[in-house]
Amino acid sequence: MGRLCGAERIVLDTNVCLDLLLFDDPGVATLAQALLSGRLIAVVNADTRAEWRRVLAYPSLRLDPRRQAELIDSFDALVADVAAAPAAARSLTADPPLPRCSDPDDQKFLELARDAGARWLLSRDHDLLVLAKRCRRLGLFSVMTPQAWTSEFTLPLVS
Repeated sequence: MGRLCGAERIVLDTNVCLDLLLFDDPGVATLAQALLSGRLIAVVNADTRAEWRRVLAYPSLRLDPRRQAELIDSFDALVADVAAAPAAARSLTADPPLPRCSDPDDQKFLELARDAGARWLLSRDHDLLVLAKRCRRLGLFSVMTPQAWTSEFTLPLVS
């Protein structure tokens, strides 16, 4: 948990992690720089880590076991694991209530952002992005694409 002190917390959905670690997408280069510099900490929990491992095994990605292991290691080096808040504690502190994502598989990213005190949740997933205004209005965290994050936050976070 020591890595979490003094850095802004951010949640990256699985597709953003693929852009960063597998596809080397230049559209996330500023994000990668902020993560590597320690100015940002990407937070994960058991559920989001399990999804990462599951997605790497998708036949459409055509990743052999060695490459999957490399990507898991790269992911683990880039992120900080945070424990999930117990359901009872969440219900006591869940004011305002967390919006519900229309895709139940993506709800875990919203919960992680809330539980970890993240400032941002980056995604390209429509089901999460449509919740951006509601999350902002509730004073939670910002939900945006990596490209929107880059254009909005490059100067204050990256030297």
